[in-house]
Amino acid sequence: MKHFVNLMDIQSRDLKKIILDAKKRKNSRKSLSILEVDKSSPLKGKFLIQMFEKSSLRTRLSFYLAIKQLGGGTITLRSNELHLGQGGESIADTAKILSTYADGFMFRTDDDKKVENFKKHLSIPMINGLSPSSHPTQVLSDIFTIEEIKKKPISKLNICWIGDSNNVLNSLIAASVKLSFKLSIGCPKKFQPKKKILFWVKKNKKKIYIYSDPKKAAHNADVIFSDKVISLNDSVNVKIKTKAFKNFKVDKKLFSFANKDCIFLHCLPRGDEVSDEIFLGKQSHVWQQASNRVHVQKSILLYCFGKLR
Repeated sequence: MKHFVNLMDIQSRDLKKIILDAKKRKNSRKSLSILEVDKSSPLKGKFLIQMFEKSSLRTRLSFYLAIKQLGGGTITLRSNELHLGQGGESIADTAKILSTYADGFMFRTDDDKKVENFKKHLSIPMINGLSPSSHPTQVLSDIFTIEEIKKKPISKLNICWIGDSNNVLNSLIAASVKLSFKLSIGCPKKFQPKKKILFWVKKNKKKIYIYSDPKKAAHNADVIFSDKVISLNDSVNVKIKTKAFKNFKVDKKLFSFANKDCIFLHCLPRGDEVSDEIFLGKQSHVWQQASNRVHVQKSILLYCFGKLR
């Protein structure tokens, strides 16, 4: 049984296999409609339970289509509709029930402790659809999109992140270590990645580059990422944080420091951290990035179910 909870815990060769499988599966579906099942129906008879404690659009839709296209089925639950840690039923008991009814569990939450608790007690594979410290399915799909557009391994590219040190960046940092690509981060000093993340990078004998000047971070970039300054998990003073990031907007001027063929990616939803000129311009591939999540989610499911070819 294999979980997909944090990229730090997944071997590099497995991440590469997931991306390669996703490429093959996307290519093989060119003549199929959205709900047509993949040839051989690799997950026929399999059942995935999705549970959401956080709002979701792309994760919800992509996992629904992913399991359907693989020949399986799914149901979506909201935690406030269940006992989940309340009414006398523990997460451990809930995990045992889920393991009885389903073959896999996808969880999107605002509590890392719940992720670890479920992981401990489940006897079926678990996928992290988003947690405060990690967003692994998003980042692996982003890497898939980068390689699809650039037509080369991400290890040969300069990747830049402009913005807050959030769950998406944590997973991007983990990916940079696992897949050996250069990652430059532009953010205010008070909002740099946590020390335990930086210690993990150092422990793995890798290096990331952190700048308090966004222009230095964007220098010679092949890809520029951004995300909302006030993220889904934030409980900070909005005015203070917004002011700290006022010089970190991704706009035409910042793009002038990147390579000419640099592309822009954003996990969505967007805020004021990127100009319309960039977000809606030729450099932006955010819609392709969003749609690709279906293909990568399928390969993640196959990995978890032990059926990755």
